[in-house]
Amino acid sequence: MDTTIPEHLLEVQRTVRDFCLEEVKPHAARWDAEERFPAEVVKKVGELGLLGMVVPEEYGGTALGALGIAVVVEEIARYDGSLALTVASHNGLGTSHVLRFGSEALRKKYLPALAAGEKLAAWGLTEPGSGSDAAALRTRAERKGDRWILNGTKLFITQGTVGEVFVVLAVTSPEKRQKGITAFLLEKGMKGFAQRPIHGKLGMRSSDTAELHLEDVEVPDEWRVGEVDAGFVNTLQILDKGRITIGALATGLARGALEEATAYAKERRTFGKAIAEHQAVAFMLADMATETAAARMLVHRAAVLADQGKPFGREAAMGKLFASEAAMRATTKAIQIHGGNGYTRDYPVERYFRDAKLCEIGEGTSEVQRMVIAREVLR
Repeated sequence: MDTTIPEHLLEVQRTVRDFCLEEVKPHAARWDAEERFPAEVVKKVGELGLLGMVVPEEYGGTALGALGIAVVVEEIARYDGSLALTVASHNGLGTSHVLRFGSEALRKKYLPALAAGEKLAAWGLTEPGSGSDAAALRTRAERKGDRWILNGTKLFITQGTVGEVFVVLAVTSPEKRQKGITAFLLEKGMKGFAQRPIHGKLGMRSSDTAELHLEDVEVPDEWRVGEVDAGFVNTLQILDKGRITIGALATGLARGALEEATAYAKERRTFGKAIAEHQAVAFMLADMATETAAARMLVHRAAVLADQGKPFGREAAMGKLFASEAAMRATTKAIQIHGGNGYTRDYPVERYFRDAKLCEIGEGTSEVQRMVIAREVLR
C-alpha cells in the first residue's frame, strides 16, 4: 500500500506549519494556563479551509479526505493539542454526522457555514452515566406529531459552549437498547437547551468542553439526522473515521515531544558533554522516533483505506491504539530527558504529556480499541 503523502497535501502541510509557527506556537502555553478558547485563531483556521476538510466543494468545503485530515491534524498537534482537538472534533464528529446522514436540506443549510468556520459543530454522545456503553444512554426523545421532545444531560462535549450546531444522540426506542437511538440537530439558544462550561481539566485545557442540559427541547422532525433508531449504527461509522484523526493528533503530540526533547538534549550538558551523547538519553530518543514513525504509518494506512472506500475499522482502531499509547510513552520520556525542567510549565513537554492522556480515552478508550481489533482477528 502506498502511504506516500501526495504533493498537494505536502503543500497544505507546509501552509499549516507556517501558520502554526506564527499564530499558535508562541501562544499555546498561555492559552493552556488561562484555559482560554482561542476564538480569534480558530476563525483564522476556518479562513484557511481547515474546518471544512470533510465537506465536499459543492457545499463550500475543501474535501481533503481522511489522509489530508490526518496530515493537518498531526501538524497542528505538533504545536498545540487543544487546537488540534478543536479541528478534529469539528470536522470528524458534528460536521461529519450532518454530511453523512443529514437530509439534503440540512446539508445545504448548515454545511457551508460549518465549512467556513462561521459556525462550530459539537457532537453529543457521552453522558454522566454512559460513555463506551451506549446502551446506558438516558437522554430521551419522544415524538409529538411532527416534533420531538428531548430531555437529558450530555457530558464532556467538545465545543460545548462555543459551538452553534449540535448533533445530539437520544433514545427513541428504549426496548431496542443501542439499536433504538436517533440523532438530532440542535442550535444554540433553543428554548430549554443550556450549556455549562467544564474547567479544571488535566489537559486539552484550551479546548472548549461543556455539559449540555436539555429540558423539553422541541426539535422538528426535519432536524432529525438519519433514520429513526439508526443513530448508534451511524455513530459507529462516525467514530471509525474519528479514530484516524485522534491517532493523527496523538502522533503530532509524540512528534512535538520528540522535537522538544531532541533540542533540549543537544543543549543540556552534564559531565562535560551534551546529554544527547549519553547512551541512556540517545536510546530514549531512538525509541521515541521509531514509535512516532510507526504510529504515523498505522494512521496513514487506515486513512488511505478509508479514502479508497475499503474496510478500515480494524486499521483505524490499531492506529488510534498504538499512536495514543506511543504518545504517552514519548511524552513521558520527553519529561524524563528534561529532568526537573520537564516538570515545570517553562517547557512545553509537560503540556504535551497532559494532552496526550486524552487520546487514550476519547473516541473509544484503548480497551475498546483492543475489543474492536480482537473481534476482527477472531472473526
